[in-house]
Amino acid sequence: MTRTGKEGKCYNMMKRRQFIGSAAALTAAAFLPSSVWAGIKRGKIRTAHIGVGGQGASDLDSIASHPAVEVAALCDVDATRLAAASKKHPGALTFSDYRVLFDKMGRKIDAVIVSTPDHTHGPASLLALDMGKAVYCQKPLTRHVAEARRMSRMAGEKGLVTQMGIQIHSFKEYRSAVQLIQSGIIGKVSRVHAWSPKSWGYDGPPPEGSDPVPGDLDWNLWQGTAPERPYKKEIYHPVQWRRILDYGGGALGDMGAHIFDTPYMALAPDRPDTILAHCREPNGFAHPEKNRVTYTFPGTRYTTESLTCMWYDGEGAPGEDPDLELPQGDKLPEQGAMFVGEKGRFLLPHWDFARLIVEGNYEKLDFPDLEEQDHYHQFIDACLGKGTSSTPFSYAAKLSEVVLLGVAATHFPGTTLHLNREEGTFREEQANSLLDTGYRSF
Repeated sequence: MTRTGKEGKCYNMMKRRQFIGSAAALTAAAFLPSSVWAGIKRGKIRTAHIGVGGQGASDLDSIASHPAVEVAALCDVDATRLAAASKKHPGALTFSDYRVLFDKMGRKIDAVIVSTPDHTHGPASLLALDMGKAVYCQKPLTRHVAEARRMSRMAGEKGLVTQMGIQIHSFKEYRSAVQLIQSGIIGKVSRVHAWSPKSWGYDGPPPEGSDPVPGDLDWNLWQGTAPERPYKKEIYHPVQWRRILDYGGGALGDMGAHIFDTPYMALAPDRPDTILAHCREPNGFAHPEKNRVTYTFPGTRYTTESLTCMWYDGEGAPGEDPDLELPQGDKLPEQGAMFVGEKGRFLLPHWDFARLIVEGNYEKLDFPDLEEQDHYHQFIDACLGKGTSSTPFSYAAKLSEVVLLGVAATHFPGTTLHLNREEGTFREEQANSLLDTGYRSF
Protein backbone atom coordinates (compact mmCIF):
# COMPACT_ATOMS: atom_id res chain seq x y z
CA MET A 1 0.00 0.00 0.00
CA THR A 2 1.37 3.44 -0.89
CA ARG A 3 0.39 6.97 -0.09
CA THR A 4 1.46 10.40 -1.31
CA GLY A 5 2.46 12.69 1.55
CA LYS A 6 2.34 16.48 1.71
CA GLU A 7 6.02 16.58 0.97
CA GLY A 8 5.12 15.38 -2.55
CA LYS A 9 6.89 12.04 -2.33
CA CYS A 10 5.32 8.62 -2.65
CA TYR A 11 6.67 6.23 -0.06
CA ASN A 12 6.02 2.72 1.12
CA MET A 13 3.74 2.41 4.12
CA MET A 14 5.43 1.39 7.33
CA LYS A 15 4.37 -2.05 8.51
CA ARG A 16 4.67 -3.34 12.02
CA ARG A 17 7.78 -5.38 11.28
CA GLN A 18 9.58 -2.23 10.18
CA PHE A 19 8.96 -0.59 13.56
CA ILE A 20 10.52 -3.41 15.56
CA GLY A 21 13.37 -3.79 13.06
CA SER A 22 16.33 -6.11 13.27
CA ALA A 23 18.67 -6.35 16.24
CA ALA A 24 21.94 -6.54 14.27
CA ALA A 25 24.68 -4.41 15.81
CA LEU A 26 26.08 -1.48 13.82
CA THR A 27 29.72 -1.44 12.74
CA ALA A 28 31.35 1.66 14.17
CA ALA A 29 34.92 2.91 14.06
CA ALA A 30 37.02 2.18 17.15
CA PHE A 31 34.15 -0.03 18.31
CA LEU A 32 32.16 3.00 19.37
CA PRO A 33 28.40 3.22 18.70
CA SER A 34 27.74 5.33 15.62
CA SER A 35 25.79 7.88 17.66
CA VAL A 36 28.90 8.51 19.78
CA TRP A 37 31.49 8.29 17.02
CA ALA A 38 29.67 10.72 14.73
CA GLY A 39 29.53 13.37 17.43
CA ILE A 40 33.13 12.94 18.55
CA LYS A 41 34.40 13.08 14.98
CA ARG A 42 32.46 16.23 14.09
CA GLY A 43 32.37 17.94 17.49
CA LYS A 44 28.66 18.59 16.89
CA ILE A 45 25.50 16.55 17.42
CA ARG A 46 22.90 17.06 14.70
CA THR A 47 19.46 16.64 16.21
CA ALA A 48 16.03 15.90 14.79
CA HIS A 49 13.02 16.88 16.91
CA ILE A 50 9.73 15.02 16.55
CA GLY A 51 6.99 17.00 18.28
CA VAL A 52 7.89 20.67 18.82
CA GLY A 53 4.85 22.09 20.63
CA GLY A 54 4.07 22.00 24.35
CA GLN A 55 6.66 19.80 26.07
CA GLY A 56 8.35 19.41 22.71
CA ALA A 57 9.01 23.14 22.54
CA SER A 58 10.61 23.00 25.97
CA ASP A 59 12.67 19.96 25.00
CA LEU A 60 13.81 21.71 21.82
CA ASP A 61 14.94 24.82 23.71
CA SER A 62 16.78 22.75 26.31
CA ILE A 63 18.56 20.46 23.87
CA ALA A 64 19.46 23.36 21.57
CA SER A 65 21.03 25.25 24.48
CA HIS A 66 23.95 22.80 24.46
CA PRO A 67 26.82 24.45 22.53
CA ALA A 68 27.56 21.23 20.62
CA VAL A 69 24.02 20.88 19.22
CA GLU A 70 23.06 21.70 15.67
CA VAL A 71 19.28 21.49 15.18
CA ALA A 72 18.99 19.86 11.76
CA ALA A 73 15.34 18.85 11.47
CA LEU A 74 11.95 19.70 12.99
CA CYS A 75 8.79 17.63 12.70
CA ASP A 76 5.23 18.24 13.86
CA VAL A 77 1.76 17.42 12.57
CA ASP A 78 0.58 20.88 13.66
CA ALA A 79 1.75 23.43 11.10
CA THR A 80 1.37 26.37 13.50
CA ARG A 81 3.63 24.77 16.10
CA LEU A 82 6.09 23.73 13.43
CA ALA A 83 6.28 27.28 12.07
CA ALA A 84 6.95 28.67 15.56
CA ALA A 85 9.83 26.23 16.05
CA SER A 86 11.18 26.95 12.59
CA LYS A 87 11.39 30.68 13.38
CA LYS A 88 13.80 29.84 16.20
CA HIS A 89 15.81 27.44 14.05
CA PRO A 90 15.56 28.67 10.45
CA GLY A 91 18.39 26.42 9.32
CA ALA A 92 16.50 23.23 10.19
CA LEU A 93 14.48 21.38 7.57
CA THR A 94 10.81 20.92 8.48
CA PHE A 95 8.53 17.89 8.12
CA SER A 96 5.03 16.84 9.12
CA ASP A 97 5.75 13.09 8.93
CA TYR A 98 8.63 11.61 10.90
CA ARG A 99 8.95 8.74 8.39
CA VAL A 100 9.73 11.22 5.63
CA LEU A 101 12.18 12.98 7.95
CA PHE A 102 14.07 9.72 8.47
CA ASP A 103 13.96 8.92 4.77
CA LYS A 104 15.41 12.27 3.75
CA MET A 105 17.65 13.06 6.73
CA GLY A 106 18.81 9.64 7.92
CA ARG A 107 22.48 10.26 7.17
CA LYS A 108 22.37 13.89 8.26
CA ILE A 109 21.28 13.44 11.88
CA ASP A 110 22.97 11.89 14.90
CA ALA A 111 20.26 12.02 17.57
CA VAL A 112 16.46 12.06 17.66
CA ILE A 113 14.31 13.74 20.33
CA VAL A 114 10.78 12.32 20.56
CA SER A 115 8.35 14.67 22.34
CA THR A 116 5.01 13.58 20.90
CA PRO A 117 1.88 12.28 22.64
CA ASP A 118 2.59 8.89 24.19
CA HIS A 119 1.16 6.73 21.41
CA THR A 120 3.89 7.88 19.01
CA HIS A 121 6.81 7.43 21.42
CA GLY A 122 7.37 3.78 20.55
CA PRO A 123 6.84 3.88 16.77
CA ALA A 124 9.09 6.92 16.21
CA SER A 125 11.78 5.82 18.66
CA LEU A 126 11.97 2.28 17.28
CA LEU A 127 12.50 3.62 13.78
CA ALA A 128 15.26 5.92 15.03
CA LEU A 129 16.94 3.12 16.97
CA ASP A 130 16.75 0.80 13.99
CA MET A 131 18.65 3.46 12.01
CA GLY A 132 21.36 3.56 14.67
CA LYS A 133 20.45 6.96 16.13
CA ALA A 134 20.79 8.09 19.71
CA VAL A 135 17.31 8.75 21.12
CA TYR A 136 15.94 11.04 23.81
CA CYS A 137 12.28 10.08 24.36
CA GLN A 138 9.81 11.71 26.71
CA LYS A 139 8.22 9.71 29.54
CA PRO A 140 6.62 7.25 29.77
CA LEU A 141 8.81 5.47 27.26
CA THR A 142 5.88 3.84 25.45
CA ARG A 143 2.21 2.94 25.84
CA HIS A 144 2.76 -0.81 25.96
CA VAL A 145 5.06 -3.14 27.87
CA ALA A 146 6.15 -5.04 24.76
CA GLU A 147 7.19 -1.79 23.04
CA ALA A 148 9.27 -0.78 26.07
CA ARG A 149 11.07 -4.11 26.06
CA ARG A 150 11.77 -3.87 22.32
CA MET A 151 13.19 -0.38 22.72
CA SER A 152 15.45 -1.40 25.60
CA ARG A 153 16.63 -4.52 23.80
CA MET A 154 17.35 -2.73 20.53
CA ALA A 155 19.22 0.13 22.21
CA GLY A 156 21.34 -2.34 24.17
CA GLU A 157 22.14 -4.58 21.22
CA LYS A 158 23.13 -1.62 19.06
CA GLY A 159 25.06 0.11 21.84
CA LEU A 160 23.14 3.38 21.41
CA VAL A 161 23.01 6.37 23.73
CA THR A 162 19.47 6.79 25.05
CA GLN A 163 17.71 8.89 27.65
CA MET A 164 14.12 9.07 28.84
CA GLY A 165 12.84 12.60 29.35
CA ILE A 166 12.22 12.57 33.07
CA GLN A 167 14.08 15.73 33.93
CA ILE A 168 13.59 15.63 37.69
CA HIS A 169 15.63 12.43 37.80
CA SER A 170 18.69 14.69 37.61
CA PHE A 171 17.55 17.21 40.24
CA LYS A 172 19.48 17.35 43.51
CA GLU A 173 16.30 16.89 45.53
CA TYR A 174 15.76 13.40 44.12
CA ARG A 175 19.38 12.30 43.79
CA SER A 176 19.96 13.19 47.44
CA ALA A 177 16.85 11.23 48.43
CA VAL A 178 18.24 8.17 46.66
CA GLN A 179 21.53 8.42 48.52
CA LEU A 180 19.84 8.86 51.88
CA ILE A 181 17.46 5.95 51.40
CA GLN A 182 20.27 3.69 50.23
CA SER A 183 22.39 4.75 53.22
CA GLY A 184 19.80 3.06 55.46
CA ILE A 185 18.52 6.22 57.11
CA ILE A 186 15.11 4.59 57.74
CA GLY A 187 16.31 0.99 57.52
CA LYS A 188 14.85 -1.46 55.08
CA VAL A 189 11.74 -0.15 53.34
CA SER A 190 8.53 -2.19 53.35
CA ARG A 191 6.02 0.21 51.79
CA VAL A 192 5.91 3.20 49.47
CA HIS A 193 2.89 5.45 48.95
CA ALA A 194 2.88 7.70 45.87
CA TRP A 195 0.15 10.11 44.82
CA SER A 196 -1.04 12.91 42.58
CA PRO A 197 -4.40 14.73 42.61
CA LYS A 198 -4.33 15.03 38.81
CA SER A 199 -7.40 13.58 37.17
CA TRP A 200 -6.18 12.66 33.71
CA GLY A 201 -9.26 10.53 33.08
CA TYR A 202 -12.81 10.84 31.85
CA ASP A 203 -15.83 9.03 33.26
CA GLY A 204 -18.41 10.30 30.78
CA PRO A 205 -19.58 8.78 27.49
CA PRO A 206 -17.45 8.90 24.33
CA PRO A 207 -18.06 12.00 22.19
CA GLU A 208 -20.49 11.68 19.33
CA GLY A 209 -20.14 12.93 15.78
CA SER A 210 -17.16 14.84 14.45
CA ASP A 211 -15.86 18.38 14.04
CA PRO A 212 -13.98 19.96 11.14
CA VAL A 213 -10.26 19.28 11.38
CA PRO A 214 -8.30 22.54 11.83
CA GLY A 215 -6.48 23.57 8.70
CA ASP A 216 -3.09 23.51 10.42
CA LEU A 217 -3.48 19.93 11.75
CA ASP A 218 -2.85 16.69 9.87
CA TRP A 219 -5.28 14.51 11.83
CA ASN A 220 -4.23 11.28 10.13
CA LEU A 221 -0.59 11.82 11.05
CA TRP A 222 -1.52 12.89 14.59
CA GLN A 223 -3.31 9.55 15.11
CA GLY A 224 -0.37 7.71 13.58
CA THR A 225 -0.38 4.01 14.44
CA ALA A 226 -3.38 4.35 16.80
CA PRO A 227 -6.88 3.24 15.69
CA GLU A 228 -8.61 5.77 13.45
CA ARG A 229 -11.39 7.89 14.93
CA PRO A 230 -13.16 11.12 13.93
CA TYR A 231 -11.71 14.42 15.08
CA LYS A 232 -13.45 16.18 17.98
CA LYS A 233 -12.50 19.68 19.03
CA GLU A 234 -10.76 19.93 22.43
CA ILE A 235 -11.04 16.18 23.06
CA TYR A 236 -7.65 15.00 21.77
CA HIS A 237 -5.25 17.59 20.36
CA PRO A 238 -3.45 19.43 21.81
CA VAL A 239 -3.58 18.45 25.51
CA GLN A 240 -6.54 16.24 26.42
CA TRP A 241 -5.11 13.09 24.81
CA ARG A 242 -3.67 11.81 28.10
CA ARG A 243 -7.20 10.94 29.20
CA ILE A 244 -7.88 8.67 26.22
CA LEU A 245 -6.92 4.98 26.17
CA ASP A 246 -5.54 4.99 22.62
CA TYR A 247 -3.18 7.89 23.19
CA GLY A 248 -2.07 8.31 26.80
CA GLY A 249 -1.70 6.62 30.15
CA GLY A 250 -3.89 8.79 32.36
CA ALA A 251 -2.54 10.31 35.55
CA LEU A 252 -0.56 7.16 36.38
CA GLY A 253 1.17 7.19 33.00
CA ASP A 254 1.92 10.90 33.34
CA MET A 255 2.75 11.65 36.97
CA GLY A 256 3.49 8.06 37.99
CA ALA A 257 6.52 8.10 35.73
CA HIS A 258 7.81 11.08 37.71
CA ILE A 259 6.84 10.14 41.24
CA PHE A 260 7.73 6.45 41.07
CA ASP A 261 11.14 7.32 39.60
CA THR A 262 12.89 8.06 42.91
CA PRO A 263 11.49 4.99 44.73
CA TYR A 264 12.45 2.85 41.75
CA MET A 265 15.95 4.32 41.60
CA ALA A 266 16.49 4.16 45.37
CA LEU A 267 15.08 0.71 46.07
CA ALA A 268 16.16 -0.97 42.80
CA PRO A 269 13.24 -3.39 42.51
CA ASP A 270 12.64 -5.69 39.59
CA ARG A 271 9.31 -5.73 37.81
CA PRO A 272 6.32 -6.35 40.10
CA ASP A 273 4.88 -9.76 40.92
CA THR A 274 1.28 -8.60 41.29
CA ILE A 275 -0.82 -5.55 40.47
CA LEU A 276 -4.29 -4.76 41.85
CA ALA A 277 -6.34 -1.73 40.82
CA HIS A 278 -9.45 -0.17 42.34
CA CYS A 279 -11.34 2.22 40.08
CA ARG A 280 -14.54 2.42 38.07
CA GLU A 281 -15.36 -0.27 35.53
CA PRO A 282 -13.68 0.28 32.14
CA ASN A 283 -15.67 2.19 29.52
CA GLY A 284 -13.50 1.31 26.51
CA PHE A 285 -12.69 4.93 25.75
CA ALA A 286 -10.93 6.82 28.55
CA HIS A 287 -8.99 6.24 31.74
CA PRO A 288 -10.80 6.42 35.10
CA GLU A 289 -10.74 9.76 36.88
CA LYS A 290 -9.72 8.21 40.22
CA ASN A 291 -7.41 5.21 40.67
CA ARG A 292 -5.76 3.26 43.44
CA VAL A 293 -3.18 0.71 42.33
CA THR A 294 -1.23 -1.64 44.62
CA TYR A 295 1.94 -3.39 43.47
CA THR A 296 3.97 -6.10 45.20
CA PHE A 297 7.64 -6.49 44.30
CA PRO A 298 10.27 -9.03 45.29
CA GLY A 299 12.62 -7.67 47.94
CA THR A 300 15.98 -6.04 47.30
CA ARG A 301 18.98 -5.14 49.45
CA TYR A 302 17.18 -1.90 50.39
CA THR A 303 13.79 -3.41 51.26
CA THR A 304 12.20 -6.00 53.45
CA GLU A 305 11.52 -9.47 52.06
CA SER A 306 8.88 -7.97 49.81
CA LEU A 307 7.95 -4.41 48.87
CA THR A 308 4.45 -2.98 48.51
CA CYS A 309 3.89 0.21 46.54
CA MET A 310 0.58 2.07 46.43
CA TRP A 311 -0.42 4.65 43.83
CA TYR A 312 -3.32 7.10 44.22
CA ASP A 313 -4.58 9.72 41.76
CA GLY A 314 -7.59 11.94 41.23
CA GLU A 315 -9.56 14.16 43.54
CA GLY A 316 -8.88 13.41 47.22
CA ALA A 317 -5.68 11.47 46.57
CA PRO A 318 -4.11 9.90 48.55
CA GLY A 319 -6.81 9.69 51.23
CA GLU A 320 -6.20 8.68 54.83
CA ASP A 321 -3.66 6.12 55.99
CA PRO A 322 -1.63 5.92 59.23
CA ASP A 323 1.53 5.79 57.12
CA LEU A 324 0.69 9.25 55.79
CA GLU A 325 0.02 11.10 59.05
CA LEU A 326 2.44 13.99 59.54
CA PRO A 327 3.79 15.60 62.74
CA GLN A 328 2.27 18.83 64.04
CA GLY A 329 -0.90 18.27 62.05
CA ASP A 330 0.87 19.20 58.82
CA LYS A 331 -0.81 18.53 55.51
CA LEU A 332 0.70 16.26 52.91
CA PRO A 333 2.22 17.89 49.85
CA GLU A 334 -0.11 17.92 46.87
CA GLN A 335 2.04 15.32 45.11
CA GLY A 336 4.80 13.11 46.41
CA ALA A 337 5.90 9.82 47.93
CA MET A 338 6.22 8.39 51.43
CA PHE A 339 8.77 5.65 52.18
CA VAL A 340 7.98 3.52 55.25
CA GLY A 341 11.01 1.83 56.77
CA GLU A 342 12.05 -0.09 59.86
CA LYS A 343 13.46 3.04 61.55
CA GLY A 344 11.06 5.73 60.40
CA ARG A 345 9.43 7.38 57.42
CA PHE A 346 10.83 9.46 54.59
CA LEU A 347 8.56 12.02 52.91
CA LEU A 348 9.57 13.17 49.44
CA PRO A 349 7.38 15.99 48.09
CA HIS A 350 7.24 16.47 44.36
CA TRP A 351 9.71 19.27 43.51
CA ASP A 352 11.20 19.59 47.01
CA PHE A 353 13.72 18.09 49.39
CA ALA A 354 12.78 15.19 51.63
CA ARG A 355 11.78 15.21 55.31
CA LEU A 356 12.65 12.53 57.85
CA ILE A 357 10.02 11.39 60.38
CA VAL A 358 11.06 9.26 63.36
CA GLU A 359 8.64 8.25 66.14
CA GLY A 360 6.15 10.87 65.06
CA ASN A 361 8.58 13.79 64.91
CA TYR A 362 10.61 15.51 62.21
CA GLU A 363 14.34 14.87 62.42
CA LYS A 364 17.12 16.94 60.87
CA LEU A 365 18.50 15.67 57.58
CA ASP A 366 22.04 16.27 56.39
CA PHE A 367 21.80 16.32 52.62
CA PRO A 368 24.77 15.26 50.51
CA ASP A 369 26.57 17.99 48.60
CA LEU A 370 25.71 17.25 44.99
CA GLU A 371 26.52 19.12 41.82
CA GLU A 372 23.81 20.45 39.59
CA GLN A 373 23.03 18.30 36.55
CA ASP A 374 21.29 19.16 33.31
CA HIS A 375 19.28 16.15 32.14
CA TYR A 376 19.29 17.31 28.51
CA HIS A 377 22.96 18.25 28.36
CA GLN A 378 23.82 14.95 29.99
CA PHE A 379 22.29 13.19 26.97
CA ILE A 380 24.23 15.30 24.46
CA ASP A 381 27.46 14.88 26.43
CA ALA A 382 26.93 11.10 26.35
CA CYS A 383 26.49 11.31 22.57
CA LEU A 384 29.88 13.04 22.47
CA GLY A 385 31.45 10.27 24.54
CA LYS A 386 31.61 12.39 27.69
CA GLY A 387 29.99 10.46 30.51
CA THR A 388 26.77 8.46 30.40
CA SER A 389 23.07 9.17 30.48
CA SER A 390 21.24 8.63 33.77
CA THR A 391 17.96 7.24 32.41
CA PRO A 392 19.00 4.97 29.54
CA PHE A 393 16.29 2.80 28.06
CA SER A 394 17.60 -0.17 30.06
CA TYR A 395 16.38 1.68 33.17
CA ALA A 396 13.55 3.66 31.60
CA ALA A 397 11.84 0.61 30.13
CA LYS A 398 11.52 -1.05 33.54
CA LEU A 399 10.22 2.12 35.20
CA SER A 400 7.77 2.63 32.34
CA GLU A 401 6.61 -0.96 32.71
CA VAL A 402 5.63 -0.26 36.31
CA VAL A 403 3.22 2.50 35.31
CA LEU A 404 2.00 0.65 32.21
CA LEU A 405 1.22 -2.48 34.21
CA GLY A 406 -0.78 -0.35 36.64
CA VAL A 407 -2.68 1.20 33.75
CA ALA A 408 -3.42 -2.29 32.41
CA ALA A 409 -4.74 -3.35 35.82
CA THR A 410 -7.33 -0.55 35.76
CA HIS A 411 -9.09 -2.51 33.01
CA PHE A 412 -9.72 -5.27 35.58
CA PRO A 413 -10.66 -3.46 38.81
CA GLY A 414 -10.66 -5.69 41.87
CA THR A 415 -8.73 -8.48 40.11
CA THR A 416 -5.14 -9.23 41.12
CA LEU A 417 -2.98 -9.64 38.04
CA HIS A 418 0.08 -11.90 38.30
CA LEU A 419 3.06 -11.03 36.13
CA ASN A 420 5.60 -13.43 34.68
CA ARG A 421 8.47 -11.00 35.05
CA GLU A 422 10.78 -12.84 32.68
CA GLU A 423 8.31 -13.13 29.80
CA GLY A 424 6.39 -9.93 30.45
CA THR A 425 2.99 -11.61 30.37
CA PHE A 426 0.14 -12.03 32.83
CA ARG A 427 -1.10 -15.32 34.23
CA GLU A 428 -4.55 -13.93 33.53
CA GLU A 429 -4.79 -14.44 29.75
CA GLN A 430 -7.54 -11.85 29.26
CA ALA A 431 -5.15 -9.09 30.35
CA ASN A 432 -2.33 -9.91 27.92
CA SER A 433 -3.92 -8.04 25.03
CA LEU A 434 -3.14 -4.83 26.95
CA LEU A 435 0.61 -5.47 26.87
CA ASP A 436 1.01 -4.98 23.13
CA THR A 437 -0.98 -3.74 20.18
CA GLY A 438 -0.99 -3.80 16.42
CA TYR A 439 -0.10 -0.69 14.44
CA ARG A 440 -2.48 0.98 12.02
CA SER A 441 -1.08 1.73 8.56
CA PHE A 442 -1.36 5.47 8.06
